[in-house]
Amino acid sequence: MTSPSTTLSLVDTDPAELAVDAIVIGLHSQTGEQDAAGGPAGALLLASGAESIAAAFDGKLTETLALLGATGAPGEVIKLATLGTVTAPVVAAVGLGPEPTGAAPAPETLRRAAGSAVRALAGARRVALSLPLPDDADAADALRAVAEGALLGGYRFAGYKTRPQPARRDPVAEVLIAVPEAGDATARAEIERAHAVAGAVRLTRDWVNTAPNLQRPPAFADAVAEAARAAGLAVEVLDEAALAAGGYGGILAVGQGSEAPPRLVKITYTPEGGGSGKRVALVGKGITFDTGGISIKPAQGMWEMKSDMGGAAAVGATMLAIAALKPSVTVTGYLPMAENMPSGTSYRPGDVITMYNGKKVEVLNTDAEGRMILGDAIARACEDGADYLFETSTLTGGQVISLGKRISGVMGTPELCERVRAAGDAVGEPAWPMPLPDEVRKGMDSDVADISQVNAGMDRAGHMLQGGVFLREFVADDVAWAHIDIAGPSYHSGEATGYWTKGGTGVPVRTLVHLVEDVAANG
Repeated sequence: MTSPSTTLSLVDTDPAELAVDAIVIGLHSQTGEQDAAGGPAGALLLASGAESIAAAFDGKLTETLALLGATGAPGEVIKLATLGTVTAPVVAAVGLGPEPTGAAPAPETLRRAAGSAVRALAGARRVALSLPLPDDADAADALRAVAEGALLGGYRFAGYKTRPQPARRDPVAEVLIAVPEAGDATARAEIERAHAVAGAVRLTRDWVNTAPNLQRPPAFADAVAEAARAAGLAVEVLDEAALAAGGYGGILAVGQGSEAPPRLVKITYTPEGGGSGKRVALVGKGITFDTGGISIKPAQGMWEMKSDMGGAAAVGATMLAIAALKPSVTVTGYLPMAENMPSGTSYRPGDVITMYNGKKVEVLNTDAEGRMILGDAIARACEDGADYLFETSTLTGGQVISLGKRISGVMGTPELCERVRAAGDAVGEPAWPMPLPDEVRKGMDSDVADISQVNAGMDRAGHMLQGGVFLREFVADDVAWAHIDIAGPSYHSGEATGYWTKGGTGVPVRTLVHLVEDVAANG
C-alpha cells in the first residue's frame, strides 16, 4: 500500500507573486527588552524570506499575526487570509523560536518548521515555502532540511477505511521552495536527494504502519524483495527450508511458533568499478509481530508490536535510497524476519539453540527474540565480509526507559558509535553511546550453553545493555560495529509534531544513509 506523495520543486519568483494556495513564511519570537527596531519586549520578528510579503501588508503583518495568537514558538502555525494583498490567498507563519545570533536557524529547526507547515496546510494543492536559507557554506544543509521536512511532514498513511472521511484532507500535492537561484545545480541536487531519502523514510513508515495480518514474514519479504529488484539491486531470499539447511537456528527458533514461516532477505548494492573497496553491512530486526511468545506480553499496547520490524523496514528502504544516490562503497543489507507467536510449536524458556556461527544459546525469555534473529544475521554478514556493520532494531524497552522516545541508544565499537552519534546530530535523529560492561556479560554465563540469552540476575536492569552485550557475541573480531536501539524513536504514538506523524517515524533511515555516504567519502 503506497501513501499519497508530495513533489518538490524550486522557484526564484518573488514569493508575493507566486500562484499558490498558500505561502509559508518564518516567524521568530522576541525575548529581549527591545526588538531590532526598538519595539516592545515580546514583539514578533519576521524571518528572512518574508520581506515582500511584509511589504504587501504595509508593515502590519506581525501586528496582525500577534492578534491571531502567534508567538513564534517552534512549530506553531498561524494562517491568515491575504484578501488580495499578495497572489496567494493564504499566508501561513510558522514559528522558528528566537532569532539565532549571527546565524540562520539550525537545520533541524527548519526541518521541523517545514514539516509542521506542510501538515497544517493539508487540503491545499500547491504550497510555497519562503523560509530563511543562508547564502553561505550552510545553504545546502538548510535547503536539504527544508526539503526533507516538507516531504515528511506531508506524509499520511493511506490506511484501510472503506468510506471517504470528509474531515481527512489530502496531503499537499506540490511544494515549491523559494531560493535565490532555482537553476543552481547544487540546489537541484539537494531536491533530488531529498526525494530519494525522504521517499525511503516514507516507505519505512508505510511498512511499519501496515496491519500485521497483511505483513507476515513471507509477505514482508516479498514486498522488500520486489522493491529492491525494481531499484536494480541484487536480492537473495532464504525461506524456511534454506534457513534450516544453512543452520540459522536463531531465526528458525523464533519463527517456529507461527504458521507464517520466517525469512532472511539479503540485498546488495555494488558501485560501478567497485568503489572505494570498503564494505558496509546493514542489519535490521524484522519481527513482523511480537506477542512475546511463551513469555507473553501484557495485552495493553500490544497492537504497537506491529512496529517491531522497524529496523528491517529501515534497512530495506535505506538500500533503495543507496541505489538512487550511488555512493562509492559496497553496501549489503540483511533483514531477518519472523513472527513471534505462542503455540504448540513455539520455542521455550530452557531451550538451547545452535546459532549460525555455531554458538549455543540458552533461552531464558522468548520475548527477547530480536537478539536471536539478529545474532544469525550479524554472523552471516561478518562471514560474507564487512569493514563496518551497522545494526538497528526495536530491541529493548530499556532503551525507552534510559533515553526516552526521541534518542536512540548506540553500543559497539567506540569509534563507530561516535560516528553514529555525529551522523544522528547532523540529520536530526539523535543517538547516544552506551557502555557494554563486563559484569553484564558475566551474568550471561550459562550452566548448559555458551551464553544465556539474558542476564537472569539483573532481570530488566540494564536491559538495553544486555541486548548489546549479547549481539557482540556474533560480531567478528575484525569488524567495526554499532548496534542502534530504536525501540522508542521508531514509532510515535502521540499527536503529530514537526515532521513526525503518528505511527512509524522512519528512524534511522537518514542516519544510515549519512553513515554510508560518510564511509564512501572518508573510509
